[in-house]
Amino acid sequence: MASLDSVSLAILLGAILVMAGILSSLLALRFGAPLLLVFLFIGMLAGDSGPGGLMFSDVQNTYLVGSAALALILFDGGLKTRFQSIRTVLAPSMVLATLGVLLTALVTAPVAKYALDLNWTEALLIGAVVASTDAAAVFLLVHAQGLRLRPRVGATLEAESGTNDPFAVFLTLMLVELISVGDSSVWHVVLEFLRESMLGGLVGVIGGRLVVAALNRVELPQGLHAPFVTTAALVIFGVAQIFHASGFLAVYLAGIIIGNHPTRAHRSVVTFLDAATWLAQIVMFVLLGLLVSPHRLLDSVVPAVIVALVLMLVARPLAVFLCLAPFRFNWREKLFIAWTGLRGAVAIFLASIPMLVGLSKAYLYFDVAFVVVIISLLLQGWTLAAAARRLHVALPRADRGPRRVELDLPGQLEQQLVGYAVRPKSLFLRRGLIPSWSKPTLVIRNEKILSPAEAEPIAAGDYLYLLAPPEKAEALDRFFVEMQPMAPPDPHLLGDFLVSGETTVEDIAQIYGISVDPAAARLTLADYFDVHLDRAPKDGATLPLDTIVLVARNISEGRVNAVGLRLPEDEEQPPPLTRIGAFRQKMAEAWSSIARI
Repeated sequence: MASLDSVSLAILLGAILVMAGILSSLLALRFGAPLLLVFLFIGMLAGDSGPGGLMFSDVQNTYLVGSAALALILFDGGLKTRFQSIRTVLAPSMVLATLGVLLTALVTAPVAKYALDLNWTEALLIGAVVASTDAAAVFLLVHAQGLRLRPRVGATLEAESGTNDPFAVFLTLMLVELISVGDSSVWHVVLEFLRESMLGGLVGVIGGRLVVAALNRVELPQGLHAPFVTTAALVIFGVAQIFHASGFLAVYLAGIIIGNHPTRAHRSVVTFLDAATWLAQIVMFVLLGLLVSPHRLLDSVVPAVIVALVLMLVARPLAVFLCLAPFRFNWREKLFIAWTGLRGAVAIFLASIPMLVGLSKAYLYFDVAFVVVIISLLLQGWTLAAAARRLHVALPRADRGPRRVELDLPGQLEQQLVGYAVRPKSLFLRRGLIPSWSKPTLVIRNEKILSPAEAEPIAAGDYLYLLAPPEKAEALDRFFVEMQPMAPPDPHLLGDFLVSGETTVEDIAQIYGISVDPAAARLTLADYFDVHLDRAPKDGATLPLDTIVLVARNISEGRVNAVGLRLPEDEEQPPPLTRIGAFRQKMAEAWSSIARI
């Protein structure tokens, strides 16, 4: 009975720790503290050196839980990654995820060698452990601080942080093997990396396609789609690991494949994985906090702080500026990407590998990684919003998006039911705008269900449900969000072929003698972009209007303030591609072909 009581006590204490982590997030959000740091301290306080006094040293189970948690986090990141948003930044992201990690480790290694009195291989292991950025840390803090990054910057960070973990894991494992076995060669490392990457990519693509086929062809009971996809992600990870491939790369690619194909219950799967990854992060950080010994940290805290500062202020910026030099990023974007190299659970998780293997200085790697994560979350995490605004790479969120309800329709995958509360200042209510690919189906008013014809005119406070393709459902948000007052276009943008976004299509047609659809004639140019684009307009977005091409300029709160007119005689042949441009085009085509498999 005593053993049963100990199991019950362990369940109780574990649940209390996780609940404390969840509730502490409210306090952290109030004061702007990085949530992941709070979870770490919860684990430390519960450990043997804290008030909790729990004796915990189970590295094997911590590694097991950490592997599963990291796999789910990467899968969730891939599931939410739209291929269209990252295809233009695929090349720079891949360079950062591989060469950037290697350069960061190489620059950090000499400092670790002399500060911690290590040999070169051990110093490189320190560099590899702390070299990769943490996707969960980056986007959790971006969301918590109310930022929306510029598309290119956000997409680059998203793709890099999702793909650099597999390379960092590979580099760490190879260095651990080199230290423990003591025999390896450069060619062996290169061939092993290529084998793991190619095999991991193959398992991920095949596994993702099998999950898509199973979701769409197997009639699962209601509510089981999300658990099925979650367990399938872990199966893909496990299969790849068994074949000594990169399981983390496989699960990330599988997420991208599944997320970019129409599937049943997509919204419920995403919602379930949001909760699962939150729980995975909390559990992983609490367990890692339990492994920390504050007394042991005192012996290495000073050199670890030196390593952390060199990593943040020298190694990461140098790697970013060198890797992004061939690409068209300005210095502000490069500097922000360098500063957003947040370290999180991945670094501490990688540092647990030497402990699991039993290397002689295993706890030193763990302690250094822990100090690096603490300083990164404190220094970089707390200043992320300020850096984004000062460098002009992000705009504060003026309003949260409308609450969207998505319902799958059995028997088909082409349409789903999307519902919104109609707001008084929404585009839909004030201007009657709705995309042609959506169809109002029913209205709920005063707890009564009406057809759109019976509810006409639709009023503020109604709930409107529309049929829309699943891949375009998110694009409906901007029609139901509260409109903000439009700022006038910047004076320096005005020119001979630039007009206000409030100019009507009919006016343009009369001035330039073009023919337009009578239904669109009374739309303003800003409305024309809203109706005909599948997503919120970005600076430089184009739309044809007969023989004229409209170019979006001066975007404010998702609305086009000024529109450039590209006339037929102004069109020129595109310049020939440079070698870098040709390489980027080939990479995008290869990625597109993989996503369509």
